[in-house]
Amino acid sequence: MRQNPCPIIIDIEASGFGSNSYPIEIGAIKPNGDRYCALIKPLDDWQHWSTDAEAVHGISRIALCNRGKPASVVCTELNAFLGEVTAYSDAWTHDSAWLNRLFFAARTQMRFHLSPIEMIASEAQLLLWDATKKQLANEHASRRHRASLDAYLIQQTYLRTRTILQAQPHLAQRRGLL
Repeated sequence: MRQNPCPIIIDIEASGFGSNSYPIEIGAIKPNGDRYCALIKPLDDWQHWSTDAEAVHGISRIALCNRGKPASVVCTELNAFLGEVTAYSDAWTHDSAWLNRLFFAARTQMRFHLSPIEMIASEAQLLLWDATKKQLANEHASRRHRASLDAYLIQQTYLRTRTILQAQPHLAQRRGLL
């Protein structure tokens, strides 16, 4: 595991879970705070829709059809925004499958690499993760569950947990993690 000063983060909202689900919104944030966010217009064969997922992210399929960008445009824009970097996700299992589905549908090669946040976050950071992320969400009064906001919160959670452990190394020492 290597220390990352400020990681690039990707977050994806989807039509639901499972093998038939597909990405509906992608958000990314760079270390300098620049953000990318796009709604994705569903392809004709992307029919799965979960009303439970819609209740969480608040994006309707009608809104996607009306305001979403074609998959090829989102892939081109995301490649241009990120370049040849490693970006991180706190839900890599789902996000990597959805990214692969998106880029395959667009017949576009991903220029960046997606990796799990666990590759750069320490075990001690991960033990603080959920409580810290919840606290940050409360501080930012974020009630929306959207991709760009979630990417920001994930990035800030990584930074805050690292700062906590630097200021209070005894937290990790007590758990035998240092």
